[in-house]
Amino acid sequence: MSDRLGSTLVAVIAGAVVGAGLGVLFAPEEGKKTRKKLQKSFDSSKEDFEDKIDELKKQVKSVVERKKNDFEGNFDEFISTTGKKRDEVISALEKKLAELKKESNKVVEQVKK
Repeated sequence: MSDRLGSTLVAVIAGAVVGAGLGVLFAPEEGKKTRKKLQKSFDSSKEDFEDKIDELKKQVKSVVERKKNDFEGNFDEFISTTGKKRDEVISALEKKLAELKKESNKVVEQVKK
């Protein structure tokens, strides 16, 4: 989407420059009037350019905000998942430790006999 906006922006600027140049070349009016027309054309193109820049800024901010929210959501999910996995690993280790203690007690009892 930003590529399309950039292309549009270049086209607007190029159109303004070409239009201004053609206006000067074919102007049947005196220099003062031509300069005023050129100034108006330039001002109009400048406003269009500024509007396009503002629109591009809004789009970029929107994308950044959306990506930030996606990242935060994914990060929270990752933390939650790792917490669950940690608890599962601890539980499995505790069970294994209990089994090993039980087996070692059996071995100790057999050695005592």
